[in-house]
Amino acid sequence: MRSADFLESRLDGVEVEWKALGDVAEYVRGLVYNKSSESSDDQGYKVLRANNITLTGSSLNFDDVKVVDFDTKVKGSQKLHKGDILISAASGSREHVGKVAFIGADTDFYFGGFMGVVRCGESLSSRFLFHILTSDMFQKHLDEMLNSSTINNLSSAVMGAFKIPLPCPNRLKKSLEIQAEIVRILDDFAELTAELTAELTAELTARKIQYNHYRDRLLRFEGGEVEWKPMGEIGNFIRGKRFTKADFVDDGISAIHYGEIYTRYGVWTDHAVSKVRADMKGSLRYAKPNDVVLTGVGETVEDVGKAVAWIGGGNVAIHDDSYAFRHSMNPKYISYAMQTAAFIDEKAKHVSRGKVNRLLVDGIAKVRVPIPYPNDVEKSLAEQARIVTLLDKFDSLTNSITEGLPREIELRQKQYEHYRELLLNFPKQHGVAA
Repeated sequence: MRSADFLESRLDGVEVEWKALGDVAEYVRGLVYNKSSESSDDQGYKVLRANNITLTGSSLNFDDVKVVDFDTKVKGSQKLHKGDILISAASGSREHVGKVAFIGADTDFYFGGFMGVVRCGESLSSRFLFHILTSDMFQKHLDEMLNSSTINNLSSAVMGAFKIPLPCPNRLKKSLEIQAEIVRILDDFAELTAELTAELTAELTARKIQYNHYRDRLLRFEGGEVEWKPMGEIGNFIRGKRFTKADFVDDGISAIHYGEIYTRYGVWTDHAVSKVRADMKGSLRYAKPNDVVLTGVGETVEDVGKAVAWIGGGNVAIHDDSYAFRHSMNPKYISYAMQTAAFIDEKAKHVSRGKVNRLLVDGIAKVRVPIPYPNDVEKSLAEQARIVTLLDKFDSLTNSITEGLPREIELRQKQYEHYRELLLNFPKQHGVAA
């Protein structure tokens, strides 16, 4: 990126003053309301909350906007305006604290009590500050200031103490020009990154659709020699035993928590499991190599019954909200069969719906899977292995984070982050933490 390299060379020797954010910007907390203030007819003040800021994209989404009654006490300062920086100010989850979104135009939205807004003074470009607040230097400040054992809270003291670099502090026009040039480069690069990511994401989505179609068609066995058998006839379900994430240790018994399965498909090996305390060994239940491990609960029906094949070198403890399906077939073949649209549609009939959705094992035992060449075990296993090889190749191109399009998307984002850190890496003053 030549313009970034050129600007970096021009910034050599430029005077920089590290100012406390509280000296150059205002920090405002959002409106507080209770459940009874929420509007029943969507008439009232529209309020943005932490879930309206994306975790990785530093942008707004409007999927779930709260509306509170017009008689709710609000201040004019709690309405979002052009140039505001909206920030998640309080959460029990550290990763959500400090995520930001830039407000590019005046809006009719307000912001909630667990949120804050930063409004810049005349010496500081709000867009320049936005890029700083998405950088590593801000995250390091939060790591130093916040206590992760309690609810993390970005108070005025925490925000106000954050030191930001102001180039040419005694020459306002020159300072704003330099800030504007850095903003232009980073915005251009962010826009290019977003465009490329959108193109790659669209391509990835198309490939996933193509892959799902290919997998489902392959496993329908149209015109092939196949028998559809209920899962309960080809194997048994073994429920795990209770442990929590508090039981995780660096070195202990290999274990799979049901929550770890939601984002995984296909295969789980020795290198991908967690560890729980060794003294729990006798109280746990285990999946054996070649079992398929599936979730027993989930926030959505789709999450319930998600499955991975365990092909590790030994037994692995499983949580009581998951099951090991023990069988004599190719485990990856079973895992792929459980991902098909036909299986998912049948599985949904055997989920107990509620605040937490639960798998009815007696029901899923009735869901059928295709068995190729059912009267010839050797030929059946060979055909299962052939199908797995085909799907593995397609799957690696579609889903692997280290290959293909997902890796390219990750590299584009890291490239933007590299230049952001490079351009904001002003020399520190004496007494300012590195």
